[in-house]
Amino acid sequence: MTLTRISGRGWMDVTMISAVMANIASILRCAKAGGVRFSEEPHAAGASSHVHFDEKLHDSVVMVTPEDDGNFLVKVGFLKTQRRYEIVFTLPEIPSLGKNVCPAPLPGPHLRITDITPAQEGGLKITCEYITQHEGVLCEEVMLLSETNDDVCVKVKVHARVMDRHHGTPMLLEGVRCIGPELEYDSEQSDWQGFD
Repeated sequence: MTLTRISGRGWMDVTMISAVMANIASILRCAKAGGVRFSEEPHAAGASSHVHFDEKLHDSVVMVTPEDDGNFLVKVGFLKTQRRYEIVFTLPEIPSLGKNVCPAPLPGPHLRITDITPAQEGGLKITCEYITQHEGVLCEEVMLLSETNDDVCVKVKVHARVMDRHHGTPMLLEGVRCIGPELEYDSEQSDWQGFD
């Protein structure tokens, strides 16, 4: 853990400062885009202040962005380390994949597709399981394959900001659900006595 001194505030963890600064930057971006409005009523002494976000903003949902190469970037927001998450998102219709789509047979160690179904509004509803092992800005990949055309595949990159487990609980985006903690292996807790 890296600590830094904040004048008049004592010591604070650098990771926590980064998370707070990212949240402030997000609010400022919304304000510049007209997405934040402040109450026009004069502030009365002792009354609480409120910031109102436009309903049009999509900051609370998983964002799916098509990339120039035909692949997709999925932003799932803040997560916590040592947790198992279920992530559900919808990809737009991908004609080159066809109707029969499957995940790549060898998933990565931290992210795997658990279900692919046609979405009611068109496209594909993808359900993934994501295990967060360490903190930082992480990007994991999964591949979608066409069952009818061996030459076609689409890469889906899942981008997450993972916080240390001691830094509070992040507000999860719509489409992200914590399934439970992921047990951490600690060699000091092992019962194995070693070789004689």
